[in-house]
This record gives sequence, C-alpha cells and structure tokens, in this order.
Amino acid sequence: MSDLLPALTREGVLISVSVRYWRGCKKLKPEDLGLDGDKVSDRLISLGHKRLLPKEATASLSLIEGRAHALVEANTFPFLKGLAHYLPNARLSEVTGKLRSLEDEFWAAKESFIEHYGRLRESAAGEWREMAEKLVDDPARLVAAVEDSFPLVQKMGKYFGFETDMFQIAAPEKIALELVNIADQQNIVAARQQASQEAAAKIRRDVESFAADCVASLREQTAKLCSEMLASINGCETGVHQKTLNRLVKFIDQFRQMNFLNDTEMEGQLERVRRELLSRTAEEYRDSSTARNRLKQGLTQLGEEARRLAQADAKELVQSFGEQGRRRFHLAA
Repeated sequence: MSDLLPALTREGVLISVSVRYWRGCKKLKPEDLGLDGDKVSDRLISLGHKRLLPKEATASLSLIEGRAHALVEANTFPFLKGLAHYLPNARLSEVTGKLRSLEDEFWAAKESFIEHYGRLRESAAGEWREMAEKLVDDPARLVAAVEDSFPLVQKMGKYFGFETDMFQIAAPEKIALELVNIADQQNIVAARQQASQEAAAKIRRDVESFAADCVASLREQTAKLCSEMLASINGCETGVHQKTLNRLVKFIDQFRQMNFLNDTEMEGQLERVRRELLSRTAEEYRDSSTARNRLKQGLTQLGEEARRLAQADAKELVQSFGEQGRRRFHLAA
C-alpha cells in the first residue's frame, strides 16, 4: 500500500479554514458578583461564559463562519480524524472561489461591526446595569467588570481572521538535525529517526483507512439522498417536485467530482439512474402513476444497492487506486 500516499497527494489537497472574531463573551468570577471566591465551591457552582453583547450583534459574522465550515464539510472528506479535510482536485477551484467570496463578506461584516462597536458597547452596558441591579447586592462591581472586558476599538483587529490553508500529504522520511552537543549526537539522531519512521508508518496505515472511509461516505450519502427523495415524493401533495429531481442531478454531478478513488460501480449505478429516471420532468411524473411508481422503485433499488456497497470491503478499490497512482507516476517520470 506504499503507493497510496503519493496517489492521494496527486488527487487532492488538505484544506483547513479558520474563522476568528470577537465573540463578545466573558467568564464571570465569583468576585464579579460580590461573592467570596474562596467560599464558592467549583463542584457546585459554575458561572461560565456570559455574553457581553446580544447575540444579534455578531450574527452576521457567525453566519459567515458557519457557511465557511459547511462549505468545506460538504465538499471534503475528514482526514486523520478531522485533523484537516481532504479536498479532491475536481472541487478545488469552486470551493476556493466560494471561500474567497465568503472572506470578502467576512471583512465587510467586520468593518460594519467595528463601525457600530461604540454604540453596541454603550447599549450593552446599559442592559447589564439594569440586570445587575436585580441580581446582585453590588451592581457597580459587576458593571465595572463587564465594561473592563470590552477591548478598545483600536485593538479589535487582532480578534478577527479568516484564513484558508492548504497542504500536501507527505510522510516524513527523515528529520534534519542541528547538532548542539557532540556527546548527544548519537542519541538524538536515533530518537529523531525512530520518531520519523513511526510517524511515517502511522500515516501510511491511517491513509488506508481514510481512503476506505471516503468510498463508504459517498455510498452512504447516496443511500441517504434516496431515502430523503422517497420521503419527499410520498409526502408531497403533488407527488413529485422538480426540486426533488434536481437534487439528484446535482448530487450525481458532485459525486463524479468527489469520486477521486474511481468508484466505478457506484458511479455506474448513478449514471444509469440519470439515463433511466432523470430524462422525465416532474410534471411528466405527476401525470403518470406508472412512471411515478417506476421512479420510486428505481430510487428504492439505488438506495438498497448504495447501502450494500457502503458495507462492503473497499480494500480492492483502494489497492487499485494506489496501483493506478504508481503507473501514472512512472509514466510521468
């Protein structure tokens, strides 16, 4: 399976998206409420994080963050237990383009937040003052603690960031060593070399499992879509909606782009469904009970086959992918 890692490196990249913004929260201490911290049991009382600003103040930033992470998750496979996400080359241009658009929206939302920060801060302080008078014996102490938690507007920039990083998958072959002490040379070299070998072996083992999980994931998504489409058709008063059929069309196109492991069996099933079931419009299905039953039967069969394949051993497919990568490498060389 030594050819699998280079094949994965050729067919896609690892992508990581980090979105940061000031959350407007503060972890309250007992002293903020006029309590003696030494007399408050952590086992019984947890003050936790409280909002300095109302939720809607950062709603646009939160929405963009959610859309960015959803975009990545919908177009990638989690790599090594979520350490990063594997993005197939066929989806690279579209995903990075959408991320750039989201980044533009993020910085615009950040500027809008900064522009209104002073007003938001004053309004929030007033609300905290009213609440503190009802909650604690010394409201001035709590209000002061809250107000001190608001950063100066000039220093807000460090709390914001939208970063997209891409990496290639590689196993370490050896770790370079800068000698600082001749007496330690032999031990350091041996320790670092062992760590390098163990890391490389672990990555190679994990990528085998990762590749098999990618195959199963696409097959499971196929089965899930079939179930959702059948539920929609059975629950729709009109019988079949065009949006339901369009979901399958879009999924088949995306499956082909995500199918970097060349799962020809599942892709063949989907293409057959495209030919046999998606040549009709929703209106034509609504007008013919025979055609509608054929659609439901076809979706049922596709879902059952996808579930069967998802449970099947993908070892042969993974091996084929690695061997194909080796042949392409030799041809390129």
